[in-house]
Amino acid sequence: MVPSRTVENIANRILLSLPESSLKRLRHAFEFRTIAKNEPIDRLDQPIEYMHFVNRGLISFVKTMLDGRSVEIGVVGIEGISNPYALFGINKAVLETMVQIPGTTFRIRRDKLMDIIAQDDALEEAFEKYVHFSVAAIAQTAACNRLHYLEERCCRWLLIAHDSARSDTFPLTHEFLAMMLGVQRAGVSITASALQKAGLIQYRHGQITIINRSGLEDAACECYRVMGMEYDKLFRTRKKS
Repeated sequence: MVPSRTVENIANRILLSLPESSLKRLRHAFEFRTIAKNEPIDRLDQPIEYMHFVNRGLISFVKTMLDGRSVEIGVVGIEGISNPYALFGINKAVLETMVQIPGTTFRIRRDKLMDIIAQDDALEEAFEKYVHFSVAAIAQTAACNRLHYLEERCCRWLLIAHDSARSDTFPLTHEFLAMMLGVQRAGVSITASALQKAGLIQYRHGQITIINRSGLEDAACECYRVMGMEYDKLFRTRKKS
């Protein structure tokens, strides 16, 4: 069982949107875990045993091609849960899933979560909403990668990372950022240097520090704002009684 003081510090936005009765059902099945950078969450074609509600950090969904090249096709942070499709009859991972920014999660066995959802309409509705959001996010990212400039896309990703890291400073290499954006490392290095010279970020020894959040928001493409509005339409933080 998760200690009550830990549950009171929930940052995951799905959990924050739930009525207290639904959250109470989950508490006894949660395992509070620290997740480390590069830790595998799910492996391709392997059974999905656990679901992770991200409370801090960022989990990455990676597609590897036959020639060995990899690209990140999506992430989940404090807005969501790992592999939500696993609750709808897909038992094996269709993507490699790994930790990119270390943090914490509330882990729960997949079969246990499915049992709880079957008894809780609010939970079922929340997951239906999150699947809707996940599909919209994939579509938005596909369009973003095709239509927007690298610097805009980089600013968008840094804002997403900043939200879920819950810290102004977090580990991030140029290699990973290049994989996320689907570009060569050299392009990311040039872009990061420009953002640093503009006073928006500081990059040192594999660590990014956000210096000017509002400046990043101004420089980012529309996608960060659009998806934020979409999420807010679907989920509302429950009011404390």
